[in-house]
Amino acid sequence: MAEARIDKWMWAVRIFKTRTIAAEACKKGRVSMNGSQIKPSRMIKPGDIIQVRKPPVTYSFKVLQAIEKRVGAKLVPEMMENVTTPDQYELLEMSKISGFVDRARGTGRPTKKDRRSLDEFTTPEFMDEFDFDFDFDE
Repeated sequence: MAEARIDKWMWAVRIFKTRTIAAEACKKGRVSMNGSQIKPSRMIKPGDIIQVRKPPVTYSFKVLQAIEKRVGAKLVPEMMENVTTPDQYELLEMSKISGFVDRARGTGRPTKKDRRSLDEFTTPEFMDEFDFDFDFDE
């Protein structure tokens, strides 16, 4: 029976863009099999189910063929089966609807909306109504 390293397999079936990123995900504990975290060197075989955590979703994949050489995108369905539950995809949709997923608050340059709300916050309200014409003739 064919076996393959988990990091090579995840790269070969295009779960991760590079093998380094796949190995890093294993080291950070984002990849698990049967509920336990696994190392990048762990050997997998057909029939294994692997969970990959890419916040906010935990994807599940069933190994159909253990390969270590990268294949064309059209051949990927023969190598693995996506068995991710629908509720995980609902989480993804909810996070997309809720707003900024990519940019953490307070990092980078403020958006136009952020800047306008800042301007509104820092401009005193009484400045518009205040009359600067003083009468010094008294």
